[in-house]
Amino acid sequence: MSDQRAAALDYARSNKTRFLTELKEFLTIPSISTDPDHVEDMVKAADWVANQFNDLGLDKVEIFPTGGHPVVYGELSSEIQGAPTVLVYGHYDVQPAEPLELWTTDAFKPVQRGDNLYARGASDMKGQVIATIKALEAVLKSGDLPINIKFLIEGEEEIGSPNLGEFISKHLDMLSCDFALNPDTGMIAPDLPTITYALRGLAYFEIRIDGPDHDLHSGIYGGVVHNPAQALCELIAGMHDDDGKVTLPGFYDQVSIISDDERNELARLPMGKDFYLQQTGAPALWGESEYTPVERVGARPTLEVNGIYSGFTGEVSKTVLPAWAMSKISTRLVPDQDPEQVHKQLVQYLENNTPETVTFKVKSLVGSPASISDQESAGVKAMQDAMQQVWAKKPLFRREGGSVPVVVLFMELLKVDSVNCGFSLPDDNAHSPNEKLHLPTWINGIDTIINFIYNLAL
Repeated sequence: MSDQRAAALDYARSNKTRFLTELKEFLTIPSISTDPDHVEDMVKAADWVANQFNDLGLDKVEIFPTGGHPVVYGELSSEIQGAPTVLVYGHYDVQPAEPLELWTTDAFKPVQRGDNLYARGASDMKGQVIATIKALEAVLKSGDLPINIKFLIEGEEEIGSPNLGEFISKHLDMLSCDFALNPDTGMIAPDLPTITYALRGLAYFEIRIDGPDHDLHSGIYGGVVHNPAQALCELIAGMHDDDGKVTLPGFYDQVSIISDDERNELARLPMGKDFYLQQTGAPALWGESEYTPVERVGARPTLEVNGIYSGFTGEVSKTVLPAWAMSKISTRLVPDQDPEQVHKQLVQYLENNTPETVTFKVKSLVGSPASISDQESAGVKAMQDAMQQVWAKKPLFRREGGSVPVVVLFMELLKVDSVNCGFSLPDDNAHSPNEKLHLPTWINGIDTIINFIYNLAL
């Protein structure tokens, strides 16, 4: 096995230029799941992934239609009796590129500058998908496959994976596995390999405040009619107290206090005040003062305003008192918090605080609970060793503030944990203009997955 491992690593290094060329080809496809104008591009991207699987000689390759964009599935079985089965997750859809004027180059024409490759989806997550595919290619070109491997590559992650749960439920036997590999997370720095063992959940809402039955002249009616935009801002302002705590009734009732041991592990992460100031460009940090920044991001629930819209926002003046105002609100949840319960808490807050001068409506858009993976599982141990083999240092374990709905779906439907480790970096500008992929880290990621596969066979 050691000879095969060495041969696979040599193969990957010898073919890294071709791997990069194929990644660039993948990145030229504007597979934007949110935009109906790109439905054909979504199909093209799914076909591209399926062709990669066919070129590898997988036993089964199939593109499954869903209620939205298709799922690409592939599998290959080992001849070794009792070999573990790994389900590799990924997504081929990307965020919209707007605002286009902030890109230094075309978002869908990959450009390499120094060690970085710039394109929409380079980091999130086409680069990660290609890393897993090419790692498998290197293993297959170097000997027998030591594990059973399955791929589930979806096209709706960037819109909350609305059809993935139904797909998994319909294909439980096909997707059965010992654990999942989810490379849709990242590293803290190029020299700090990282495993994410916890992800926050998400509850996402739209709030609408209505006042008069039509827009009014602000000079004639201002001071008489309560402006819905003002009322919305007042309600939003009241959703936090002066210490940064969320004021929805019962919001913290199910929140567990993290242990001293876990706080000590999180304290190993080089992600203090200066890290967040550097990454964000904010003049100062904000939030619960009794928790460190990394604890606030990973181990505490939050409520954020994602957008506000009302009235006239054009360049010229229009003295209008708007008839309505709308806001998008997201809450990030920690284990034991229930998205449906948070919905009820938001409604209760609005019932308690909305003045009689306006009315409110709340629409729940997305909801998924938080997840924690077993740090002692065979999959996590194999990845831990793989990272140490590549970077020559023990990886860091962290809670990540984001949400990956598929991790919860795998836990609930397939009854398996996920190994969450990707090779993107904090400054990769995922979801932002000038998204990039740090190529040396990406190449190390391919080597890591190769080692991970062989470690599982030991």
